[in-house]
Amino acid sequence: MSDLAVLRRLTALAAPLRGHFALAGLLGVGTLAASIGLLATSGLLISWASLQPPLLDLMVAITAVRALGISRAVLRYLERLASHDAALRLLGRMRSRVIARVAALAPAGLEGWRRGDLVSRLVDDVESLQTVYIRALAPPLVALGAIAVALAIVVPLAPRAGLVLAAGLLGGGVAVSLLALRLGRAAGRRLADARGALATAVDDVLGGAGELLLYDRVEDHLDRVDAADAALEHLQRREAWRAGLVAGASAALSGVTVVAVAAVAVPAVADGALPGVLLAVVVLTALAAFEAIAPLPQAAQQLSDALAAGRRVFAVLDAPDPVADPPSPQPAPQGRVLALERATLRYALGQPPALDGVDLTVSRGERVALLGPSGAGKTTVAEVLTRLRPLASGRATLDGIDLAELAGDDVRAVVGLVEQQPHLFATSLRENLRLAKRDADDDELAAVLARVRLDRWVAGLPEGLDTTVGPGGAQVSGGQRQRLALARQLLRDPPLLLLDEPTADVDRVTAAALRRELLDAATGRGVLLITHELPAPGEVDRIITMERGRVVGEATGAAPHQAVGAAT
Repeated sequence: MSDLAVLRRLTALAAPLRGHFALAGLLGVGTLAASIGLLATSGLLISWASLQPPLLDLMVAITAVRALGISRAVLRYLERLASHDAALRLLGRMRSRVIARVAALAPAGLEGWRRGDLVSRLVDDVESLQTVYIRALAPPLVALGAIAVALAIVVPLAPRAGLVLAAGLLGGGVAVSLLALRLGRAAGRRLADARGALATAVDDVLGGAGELLLYDRVEDHLDRVDAADAALEHLQRREAWRAGLVAGASAALSGVTVVAVAAVAVPAVADGALPGVLLAVVVLTALAAFEAIAPLPQAAQQLSDALAAGRRVFAVLDAPDPVADPPSPQPAPQGRVLALERATLRYALGQPPALDGVDLTVSRGERVALLGPSGAGKTTVAEVLTRLRPLASGRATLDGIDLAELAGDDVRAVVGLVEQQPHLFATSLRENLRLAKRDADDDELAAVLARVRLDRWVAGLPEGLDTTVGPGGAQVSGGQRQRLALARQLLRDPPLLLLDEPTADVDRVTAAALRRELLDAATGRGVLLITHELPAPGEVDRIITMERGRVVGEATGAAPHQAVGAAT
């Protein structure tokens, strides 16, 4: 995607807030105009006062200096308030949009992305985009207004000095900014990629800390983190060097222009074309005008960084839907029977099938266990049945309707999924539960917690439902996490429920008790229990065994050992 295309899309995203950004721009022009006016009026006052006129003759200039000094401070405060308010509003909208897109792509659409890189795009890159409006697009527009004010003061007093000032401002505002943009274009892409690489390396270490410690590979991965950090630091140093070079060029051009303006204005005073008392006005106005263009080279560099970040963010937003909704989806069915018919799926060409002609049904009120080793395709079945992955051939149906003819949200409203590693956000128990039902009151939450047998535990917590669970739910056990995830699904009240390895993180004795309690809490629903462990007799109605993507055995829940025998 070209830089111009990225810039157009970023500008379009800001369209709903154009009033906020316009107000910030006007306040910015007012701030710089007040600064120019303050310096020009101060020069006039000092020059005039040196002639020792009557004090009353100076009162207008004195009052103007006071008014401009106060207005500059007030306008600067209001400009910062308006611009940051607009930027933060936009940042919230953009972050919500990216999060919603990531959620829509998961899991099938994110298999080519590393988690650390995604986090970098969601946090660092999205945050960098706000600089497009505050530090990249706004400064040139504000500078144009301020430059017009400066030239309106200088040109009528000393036309030749005005031409020199215009040339200097053009060189400082355009030439130096183009130099900064040229130097920073490639650097912006490399910096964004380097930040993503560092985030990925850190995430790999933190996410796999237990396994790395077990196999004594921590140092190897820490070396990767150090290498990624060193690469980022090197790029940042080079970027700082470029920024210093550009800033030096801008400052030098500013000094040369002011000296040139003075050199042109002094002969005008000698010729009588310019009153001597106004010489300071011309020179100081030229000096103040460069305050307007001083941010422009940095704005060009910020624009390069923001365009690189925008390209990475749009790569996520433009990623194709792994399972697209039909143009005219059928109405959501009631959820009586969920089925797979000769279902086949491959993750990639050349790989063995994850599902190979699988037939399976789950009816409301029925409990079915899906048994098999890791890699047998059990979780893939759950993802297909919740319309998170498309089938290569065969059908997945809900009440006889192909899932491809239904909207994904409608399917997931009927078919609930409790994942093997359900995510808990670093907030309170109440807010984690209310993700499933925003208007749920405390009575509803207490009732659903009682169904999953967490009511006594919550009642014993010092802050009850207001207790925070820590980052990623670090302050709750594996069994409590699964029960909280089930409680969320029960709040949504789907007629069909998929439990993916709900006892994987607990010991065998606890797993048996937890499995019984989860199944009891889901009474009245159709339940597909995905598990490694053979259920106890009578715990489920049917047991289906899978190996290497195929169904290899089926038995009744009353004789679970027959499922294992059929598999062998």
